[in-house]
Amino acid sequence: MEKPLAGKIALVAGATRGAGRGIAVQLGAAGATVYVTGRSTGSRRSEMNRPETIEETAALVDEAGGHGIAIAVDHLVADEVRELVERIDAEQGALDVLVNDIYGAPIEWDKTVWESTLDTGLRTLRLAVDTHAITSHFALPLMIRKPGGLVVEVNDGTTEYNSGNYRVSFFYDLAKTAVNRMAFALAHELAPHGGTAVAVTPGWLRSEAMLDAYQVTEENWRDATKVQPHFAISESPAFVGRAVAALAGDGEVARWNGKSVSSGELALEYGFTDLDGSRPECWRYLVEVQDPGKPADVTGYR
Repeated sequence: MEKPLAGKIALVAGATRGAGRGIAVQLGAAGATVYVTGRSTGSRRSEMNRPETIEETAALVDEAGGHGIAIAVDHLVADEVRELVERIDAEQGALDVLVNDIYGAPIEWDKTVWESTLDTGLRTLRLAVDTHAITSHFALPLMIRKPGGLVVEVNDGTTEYNSGNYRVSFFYDLAKTAVNRMAFALAHELAPHGGTAVAVTPGWLRSEAMLDAYQVTEENWRDATKVQPHFAISESPAFVGRAVAALAGDGEVARWNGKSVSSGELALEYGFTDLDGSRPECWRYLVEVQDPGKPADVTGYR
């Protein structure tokens, strides 16, 4: 099988579960060596208190055909991130792809800034914004040693959607605006070095936590539409993973520099599908069907 990313070195920061795990696995499927980081290991859980671990993610990367390397890192701790990048440099001498998918913060839904728990809100900003900045600060000097590097800022919502829609709460809204802007800023800083930065958002993600919330699995996820009909537009983590792998394998990826795009948009451009062979366009569906209050109908959207 063709391995378009064979010989490429990737770091997926925040790869324990969800989109990060999906991205790491699909980069591995394309042949990359993938460093997967996070706070949840076989011996320690993060504040999310979920069972998934970075060791499991690394094993899935191996199973997909790549080489997964799990390293426990708290991306708020600068020394840990610096040591991570020094290790990648020592072991590989290069970094071709950086995926900033770090988050793992509790969410307070529908809370104004004065109703929010201040510590929780500020923790959201630190985990969603500071972690990405710290990781880029240490990783990008290694990446720009040669042209062609790619930074992917993983977010919830495109710039277009988030700029016109209030997202969950004051702190969550602010965090998800900042992540897209980070890709825009990095694009300006990387361009002179032949690098590219893109903000990528999945749609309604069938993460492990989301499946648990609806008491379904990836195999029978459609049963959740009995509770939430719009869940019919949801997508697996593999879909956004394939989106990032497609970007990483595009010799003309610079055409996306500074843009904010969805997995659905990239599927139409590159021709990949989700695990079921469909191409869900979640963000168009939200604007045209769900947000206006129309009955759930994914006809023409996947």
